[in-house]
Amino acid sequence: MAPIGRITRGTTGVNRLRRVDRWIADLPAARVPGALVVDLGYGASATTSLELHERLARRSPDVEVVGLEIDPARVAIASRELAEALAAGPQRHGRALAADVRVSFALGGFEVPTARPPQVIRAMNVLRQYDEHEVEAIWARMLARLAPGGVLVEGTSNEVGRVATWVTLDAAGPRTLTLALRLGSIGTDAMPTPSVLAERLPKALIHRNVPGERIHDLLAALDRAWERAAHVGTFGAEQRWGAVVRALADDGWPIDRAALRRARLGELTLPWSAVAPR
Repeated sequence: MAPIGRITRGTTGVNRLRRVDRWIADLPAARVPGALVVDLGYGASATTSLELHERLARRSPDVEVVGLEIDPARVAIASRELAEALAAGPQRHGRALAADVRVSFALGGFEVPTARPPQVIRAMNVLRQYDEHEVEAIWARMLARLAPGGVLVEGTSNEVGRVATWVTLDAAGPRTLTLALRLGSIGTDAMPTPSVLAERLPKALIHRNVPGERIHDLLAALDRAWERAAHVGTFGAEQRWGAVVRALADDGWPIDRAALRRARLGELTLPWSAVAPR
């Protein structure tokens, strides 16, 4: 069967997905012994799949990562890059790459044709080229391939990984939305306010940033809280963001203790029900 999906631009880069990788590394599903994690639509090189494995293996040495692409040429390129890295020795760009590293690349799309059901599917910067009405069916197709207790993480990041958003889904559907920023960059020309996140919302939300929608309300509240917390910026961007997240919680946004703790990472996670399209 031919892979299901459309070829993406293939844009990728070193450390582009570091923020979502950190999130995945903390998911219970990714720490199941021998977990299989799929990097769906990894792009024009092996980079993001190798980085994902490296980060997950720090906690789960027996994790396996399979990169899937619907373009055979990209599968060949990534497989060659992996072979070259292994042949070069134990160091790849300053990082250890063990001879028995459990990473491979294969042809595949949303049908996720792995030999066994994965515990995690990561699909970043894949759905941007699709229409909003296609998203739910694509989610459902990938969710149907997960192992029991598995999760799908689907979202978008900018080219250098300083702005990222993702939805975490399980068999019941979307559970949370996470917004992540490089805090030290807020206030620059490239990232004037937190609502720069609007440019990188998941496809299910990117066209909903209009008055009357929950995601619009959230981004407006973020900017207001960031402005009100300006005085805290004396102590650093991390402290200012923490004040912003606490202020949103005080204003009634459903932010739990785990999300409050992760604010120091430049994250904000809310239940999907708080941002779902109306």
